[in-house]
Amino acid sequence: MSHVGQRVLEVNKGAAWKQFIRRALLCLVVGGIAAAIFGNIAGILAVVVFGLLVWQLVQVISRPPVYGLILNTSGTQRDAVWSLDRAEIENLVQEITKAIGRPDAAPVTINIKEAVMGDQFKVYGAGAIGQAQHSGSGDIRGGGR
Repeated sequence: MSHVGQRVLEVNKGAAWKQFIRRALLCLVVGGIAAAIFGNIAGILAVVVFGLLVWQLVQVISRPPVYGLILNTSGTQRDAVWSLDRAEIENLVQEITKAIGRPDAAPVTINIKEAVMGDQFKVYGAGAIGQAQHSGSGDIRGGGR
């Protein structure tokens, strides 16, 4: 028995904002104390760190959602296809569902705009670090920039 389904990976914006607020408050408190003790250089450093925190927040919350097709086959095998293009994934799900329902139908060929072969790791969430490796054509997209 086979099953096809869809998933969406989205950044948890609430968690990203909470982490930013915690870090920003810590930066402001420590920066204010350091500026009082060490002078203007520590204050400038605190402002730079705060700017980096804002930049990191913008990078995290501006990541687009990643759409996935999950294919479970009999046994324990699972495969997935991930894309930034929702319509492409929906089309694949529809065609695979038709093929599962009618295995005697003529085969369908669908050309994927960007194909990546090899290992890919995408990690979403506040403070998460993603890693991606590939050996195919196309570029790695879906969370990292």
